[in-house]
Amino acid sequence: MAKEVKKEQAAKNAKQSKGEAKSKKGGEQVVPKGWIPNLQKEYKERIAGELQKQFNFKSVMQIPRLEKITINQGVGVGVADKKIVENAAEELAMITGQKAILTYSRKDIASFKLRKGMPIGCKVTLRRAKMYEFMERLIKVSLPRIRDFKGVEEKFDGKGNYTLGLKEQIIFPEIDIDKVSKVLGMEITFVTSTTKDEEARALLAAFGVPFKKK
Repeated sequence: MAKEVKKEQAAKNAKQSKGEAKSKKGGEQVVPKGWIPNLQKEYKERIAGELQKQFNFKSVMQIPRLEKITINQGVGVGVADKKIVENAAEELAMITGQKAILTYSRKDIASFKLRKGMPIGCKVTLRRAKMYEFMERLIKVSLPRIRDFKGVEEKFDGKGNYTLGLKEQIIFPEIDIDKVSKVLGMEITFVTSTTKDEEARALLAAFGVPFKKK
């Protein structure tokens, strides 16, 4: 009887684990095999079709799609304290669910006391499931936590990519504000498959990116 109860519980736990959106190991997410984020499903079931009609695409290959999201943090004060850069990388890993890599200066700049090879920031590049999962948390949870939030500015690069600038990492619920040693901003870039800003904006708006009303 005891063995049957244990088997039943083990099966229940396995099923529950498979259905979870994420689990964390250190700073990284362990994405369950076969798991599809809500925004990825929505793109396939609704957004792609709407964009095809809106822009009269004749081929599904013309429909814009999100290819990757890059998150960059520049830590200028890290020149004086390497620990600040390391802490920033740890926080970015918690925010994105993926290990952040350090970025280093490429040349000496005497006026900033900067030497070539010094760590000056960190970055993460998200693709596939992690990309969609992060985007959903950003749109539905983190951005609404900004005080007096009225939408985000449109900063497209003329090639179909969009960059969102944030002033504080503490808007992400993964960050414990009591443990933050330095409030830092970041740039989040959405790289799309189209080269046209109009199509890229329509794609991101369909995902729910809250652009400011003109």
